[in-house]
Amino acid sequence: MAQSAQNVARHVILTGPPGIGKTTLIHKVCGSLKEASIPTQGFYTEEVRAGGKRTGFDVVTLDGQRAPLARVGSDTSHGGREYRVGQYSVELKSFEQTALPVLSLKKMESGHYPVFVIDEVGKMEMFSKSFIQAVGKTLSAAKTTVLATIPIPKGRPIPFVEEIRARKDAVVFTVSRENRDALLAEVFQAVKDSYKTFGS
Repeated sequence: MAQSAQNVARHVILTGPPGIGKTTLIHKVCGSLKEASIPTQGFYTEEVRAGGKRTGFDVVTLDGQRAPLARVGSDTSHGGREYRVGQYSVELKSFEQTALPVLSLKKMESGHYPVFVIDEVGKMEMFSKSFIQAVGKTLSAAKTTVLATIPIPKGRPIPFVEEIRARKDAVVFTVSRENRDALLAEVFQAVKDSYKTFGS
């Protein structure tokens, strides 16, 4: 029996400190969605390591495309503005060329949207105004379901991130070392309920 839309959150948001396992949980949820024949589209971020040290991050789409998101100490300004978060220089053009197409609001042959996966909406990604606009449109469009990760508040809040956290049509799960394994079933069910309620 279908649940009432009033009792189902449309978007599912994961938050928690860096390295706690949010991306791993996203991968597992996407695997469960695939087994349930629920289509997904989007991207995740992945650490890049060399010699045992983290040297940056890549953006990886769910269909396997990969591009640099940030690198330690690299100069990507090319005569223009350089975008930095701590020791990392953000590869803005590379990120936009890879991430923005998978957030395009194109319906599938079935006439429905896939579940949009956005890992993550954070400081590095926020340098892109086009990305902010795309995420906003995806969250606000009719009949969309978004599974996204956002950072926990630390220092000065990021206004757009806090807007997402406060959305009345979203449920927020805080991932910890204690609950990250147990959350899989709950997060999967929340996304599945949303897709069946709003996307069909």
